[in-house]
Amino acid sequence: MPYINFSEDDLYRANTADLVSYLEQHGECVKKVGSTYQYIYTDGSGTHDSVTISGGKWYDHKNQRGGYAIKFLQEYLGFSFQDSVIELLGGHCDAQTVRPAPRETPKPVPKPFELPEPNSDMRRVFAYLTKQRFISPEIISFFAHEHKIYEEKKYHNVVFVGTDENGTPKQASVRSTLSFGKTFRITVAGSDTKYSFSHFGNDGKLFVFEAPIDMLSFITLYQKDWQQHSYIAMNGVYESAVLKALEDHSDLRNVYLCTDNDEGGIEAAEHLKDILKAKKYENIFRISPQNKDWNEDLKAHNGAEYLPAVPHERRELYLQSVSELNEMKINPNRIANDLIAAYNSADRIRLAKFSIAASEHFLKISGVDFPLDMMKDRLTDEYKCYQDKGSISVKLGKLQNAMKAGLEQLRKLSQTTVELKITARKFYDIADCALKLSAEETLTQRAEQQETSEEVPSDEPQFSQAMNL
Repeated sequence: MPYINFSEDDLYRANTADLVSYLEQHGECVKKVGSTYQYIYTDGSGTHDSVTISGGKWYDHKNQRGGYAIKFLQEYLGFSFQDSVIELLGGHCDAQTVRPAPRETPKPVPKPFELPEPNSDMRRVFAYLTKQRFISPEIISFFAHEHKIYEEKKYHNVVFVGTDENGTPKQASVRSTLSFGKTFRITVAGSDTKYSFSHFGNDGKLFVFEAPIDMLSFITLYQKDWQQHSYIAMNGVYESAVLKALEDHSDLRNVYLCTDNDEGGIEAAEHLKDILKAKKYENIFRISPQNKDWNEDLKAHNGAEYLPAVPHERRELYLQSVSELNEMKINPNRIANDLIAAYNSADRIRLAKFSIAASEHFLKISGVDFPLDMMKDRLTDEYKCYQDKGSISVKLGKLQNAMKAGLEQLRKLSQTTVELKITARKFYDIADCALKLSAEETLTQRAEQQETSEEVPSDEPQFSQAMNL
């Protein structure tokens, strides 16, 4: 097929196509979870459900990457860029009319699950876990006796095994034990991701971790009555293993999300909390390590070098802006004009303050008292950092759409109580979009300043030179 020079409109329409509808029409498996959908697919390493989809946007929580519809077809369905666009446009684009060829995407044949061959002993693994990772020897021995930890024969890697309710191995992950060079972690081909490295006690508490070493580190740090608790490692962010554990163990009442204290871990905790709430689980709590993860806490506890926590800058900027919102007086006769003026000023915080004040105003007319503090609490509670994706241009587009919806709502001359509440919500949405755009602009500015400081050498004398040392 000759190269097609797609128009900007073609690319926009393709990227904003309803990805869920497309996948359902082509026989792919998607499942609704809360306000989003999960894409469920099978490859050589097993069945996966770590990809969520909302409209034309998707995000892979296991691999921490995402994008829009065109990239999805390339990444998961094997299309070229050109064929992806044509598929999503149904064969019709501005450049020329093209009929897509029959879609024949070969389905990968799943490999049967088979555990790596065990070594005759686990001296290297034991030394790695105790000397480098500071995990308690007694805890390692406990899981080794349950055949959930062992040493691989060929490369002497550590193998963590996930079993079903009958103790049958269903899943395994392999991690290198090298103290130098590039380390790696893989999931054994054919693994059933509904199962993972775990331990189940009888006190109704389930502690959820990203990886087996995090789980073992936490147990080492908090050993009192540990066997009475339940623990599971997701090997990334495979929420399917957590859901299966809760389904099989109805006595589990309290779930503690112990993911890493970095951007990926914070987003994973928020996302998993929403998934669990959609499944009617209510007692969900977050426990964060002080440093980047639980093994870094264990290293710090033993006086070794450790990695500090990594703040979620976008989330922190948004929440800080919310906390700093203050009252603003508005003229009820000039709301539309003042809204446009606030937008045109490019002062996102000013626009957010005005929009919140307008939202509060319309709620009050409708008979609902919803003051600023409650507005701020709502913004904080409803913010989902795992959904707050996209560049400045993407977020500017969302703000423009929110502005358009708000102004259209204002043009309705006589509004019922219900319509007044809708108007209030439109202004709330404008504020939310403005705050998200403000955070993104700040992050971009910081990144540009950092690049500039790294690229431009300073001509100032070094401290030792200035002091003639």
